[in-house]
Amino acid sequence: MLAIDIPRPGGAGVLVPVVRPIPPLARDEILILVEAAGVNRPDVLQRRGLYPPPPGASTIPGLEVAGSVVGTGDGVSRFSVGERVCALVASGGYAEYCVAHEGHALRIPQGFGAVEAAALPETFFTVWANVFQRGRLAAGETVLVHGGCSGIGTAAILLCKAFGAAVVATAGSEAKRAACLALGANLAIDHRTQDFVEETLAFTGGRGADVIVDIVGGDYVVRNYRAAAVEGRIIQIGLMGGRVRELDLMPMLSKRLTHTGSTLRTRSVADKARIASELERDVWPLLEAGKLRPLIDGTFPLEEAARAHARMESGAHVGKIVLTTGAGRGD
Repeated sequence: MLAIDIPRPGGAGVLVPVVRPIPPLARDEILILVEAAGVNRPDVLQRRGLYPPPPGASTIPGLEVAGSVVGTGDGVSRFSVGERVCALVASGGYAEYCVAHEGHALRIPQGFGAVEAAALPETFFTVWANVFQRGRLAAGETVLVHGGCSGIGTAAILLCKAFGAAVVATAGSEAKRAACLALGANLAIDHRTQDFVEETLAFTGGRGADVIVDIVGGDYVVRNYRAAAVEGRIIQIGLMGGRVRELDLMPMLSKRLTHTGSTLRTRSVADKARIASELERDVWPLLEAGKLRPLIDGTFPLEEAARAHARMESGAHVGKIVLTTGAGRGD
């Protein structure tokens, strides 16, 4: 099969197409003929040598795929050959075939193509686990989403609005601010020209955000504490802005804040299966009813994964970037 390799850490140009064996199936796995694979920030970190796959996992990058089941392990009961699925995987998505644990796969929502389906697992699993499970977001609360036009950001806006929250989003240009509003954000802040703390407090009448979703870190952390409501929950998903250099913890004490974080890739099989089950129960009906739709920035052929990474690193993308294989393109 055709796959993308990372022969050494480096820039986008180190990604190269290679021929690899089709991966073998374990007892509880399905083999997917990949039509599309999502591109995510952790893929970029893996390429740079900063986020290695878990022990025993494939070195091929890629955390989410969509396509058709073409093989099943002896213990598989949820899926049959021929069914169309999307799946969260620990690695191996940038390839023409990929294996996934059956508990981490979901049927492609009715009315969705492979490209849209491939844009769901990584971001929707991440947002659901962090914002709804860990952050306990409730209807009527206000959530502040940093990086509103990223894959995580667009998914967070869509899901939080769908479940009755008011959404404040930050973005890095007027065009991206407009895109956040089009997705359903109640307020979009251009972080280059506006202070998100002041704007969030003004929007909430001085109360602050109940939940803050942060992919930035760095100097945003202390500002998040100022923007948070009493009993606020701050969800750390990424550290694009680097590590925290100074941190005054007094606002955490006085506001009784919860600051939590997690990564998805290394969570247990059972944890990921529980997230998948909740998504299937609570979110998939909204997708099939047309109430939610992932925002796609653009697609690239699998062979041009380097271009897809360059697009992500440019910061110009709005929504998800997706790779397509020959099976997905009908080659």
